[in-house]
Amino acid sequence: MVVDTPVIQTESLTKSYGSRVAVNRLSLTVEAKQVHGFLGPNGAGKTTTIKMLVGLLRPDSGSLKILGMNAAGDKPKIRERIGYMPELPKFPKHLTGEELLDVYGRMYNIPRETRKQRIPELLKMVGLAERGKDRIGKYSKGMQQRIGIAQALINDPELVILDEPSIGLDPVGMVEVRDMVKGIVKGGQTVFFSSHLLAEVQQVCDHVTIINNGNMLFTGTLEEVSQKAGPNRRLVIEVQKPSDAILQALKALPFATVDSSNSTYTLTLKTKDDVRADVSRAVSGAGGVILRMEEQGGGLEDAFMNLVGKEAQ
Repeated sequence: MVVDTPVIQTESLTKSYGSRVAVNRLSLTVEAKQVHGFLGPNGAGKTTTIKMLVGLLRPDSGSLKILGMNAAGDKPKIRERIGYMPELPKFPKHLTGEELLDVYGRMYNIPRETRKQRIPELLKMVGLAERGKDRIGKYSKGMQQRIGIAQALINDPELVILDEPSIGLDPVGMVEVRDMVKGIVKGGQTVFFSSHLLAEVQQVCDHVTIINNGNMLFTGTLEEVSQKAGPNRRLVIEVQKPSDAILQALKALPFATVDSSNSTYTLTLKTKDDVRADVSRAVSGAGGVILRMEEQGGGLEDAFMNLVGKEAQ
């Protein structure tokens, strides 16, 4: 099914717990076939927002639409079209992976023959093809995250909502989850997931929304958020043999300030242009040989810290 309207659209969405405002007038738009990252520090309001999206919490005020339909509160017809994995999912330990997916399939009224075909496909997709008959109590944390993603896909949803899907995973597990998210979108679905792991988000998302203390600080593309990063983009260069001539050549560049430590020079850039060729020519012209050149900063992490830090001031 092609969705012309936004997959998620909120206007002034608000939720409070007593006197504490957890989500404050959040206006958010997620278009179809996006991988949309939902970012914020602990207590920012991410999980509260997600619980409103999936119908586990009712907003105090504001509007909420999922797939073009009013989604505030418990809406079974909308839930049939959403897949959801909560943060640190806990499943019955006595069930096998296959049995768990079968239970969820029956909850969605998926026909038996369809379940028999879909469950092995999902287990293979999440890397559990050989462990489907093992009890979940024997699964590692990474395997439980993977079976959690599989259950979120059992109903072939148009929108997949994941709450901290990479939390607690080792680097290999993070790469596997990242690849799974990319695979979901290639299938034509939309993924909306919260995370505090900025490096992971930067590698898999095309759009991000940043919130803190319930307030939305930014929403847009990764390219747009990079413009919020501030003057923190750096170029780190390691040369074969340091010299005063190299240092002076780098200091003469108009687009950077330079710090040096032994054979390493760090250029703090004043421009968003790609200046690596200019830097390379400056070093070569001074008789130097570059062993390593690495760009740091200026991305999602710097933008995040810049936005969150400004709000705290």
